[in-house]
Amino acid sequence: MPDTHGARTHWRGLPCLALQAANGDSALLALHGAQLLSWVSAGQERLYLSPQALADGRSAIRGGVPLCFPQFNQRGPLPKHGFARNLPWRVQAQQADGATLVLHDDEATRRLWPQGFAAQLQVQLTPAALQLTLGVHNCSASAWDFTAALHSYLRVADIGRTRLHGLDGCARWDAVADRHGRQQGAIGFDGEYDSVLQASAASLQLDGGDGLAVHITHSASWGQVVVWNPGAALCAQLPDMPADGYRQMLCVEAAQIDQRVTLAPGARWSGWQRLQLSNPAAPGPG
Repeated sequence: MPDTHGARTHWRGLPCLALQAANGDSALLALHGAQLLSWVSAGQERLYLSPQALADGRSAIRGGVPLCFPQFNQRGPLPKHGFARNLPWRVQAQQADGATLVLHDDEATRRLWPQGFAAQLQVQLTPAALQLTLGVHNCSASAWDFTAALHSYLRVADIGRTRLHGLDGCARWDAVADRHGRQQGAIGFDGEYDSVLQASAASLQLDGGDGLAVHITHSASWGQVVVWNPGAALCAQLPDMPADGYRQMLCVEAAQIDQRVTLAPGARWSGWQRLQLSNPAAPGPG
């Protein structure tokens, strides 16, 4: 990653903003898709970015924190995860430790989705913590609805030793087995894992096996948490991932997908996710 902070820079030819907190923690935010690519805290990279990620300025980037808007996955007629992650965003505001990017509807977006909108991503660094806030504004004369997610790829030392705490008892849809139930205890990983859990205003702890846990919280406006790891078989089929990439990553996503958000004309919605380093010695319940 570049070592230029508080300035415009590039990642593999894509324009980016380099951010730095007062304690030296850093982040790299691409204008393409308003995608966070890096968060370095306590001297270690905390996000997973595939070394084979595409950087052509048109495709989604595998890793970091892609934005899913105005559609999650293939739950609708739009391209997978919508179009926001595949388009250039504009810098609205920037300071050394934070930035705000915006995306407005234009002729290209209206061909896919005929709505007037403004989307905004705010990134704020503080010592040992990072917060991302997605905002959505209905600029149309009529109501419309959407689904969305902050598709965070978190770096772990070893997925086999990774545990995600805080979702015990939550209703869970296992997308791999297409089975509904409830989560029992902490989540461990042995093979492909893809689940949607009902967890509004969740407070989670990810112990990735490297001695420092990540505490994950999100606003009540996100009703679900999506947890995903492709496992060995699926990862080997992904052209923009190394075959063993699944061992170093886990997606823990703040999501609003089971119930669509409806915005009246002029209405606004926002949702945030906060990542903070914490002591893994005392995990929360579940």
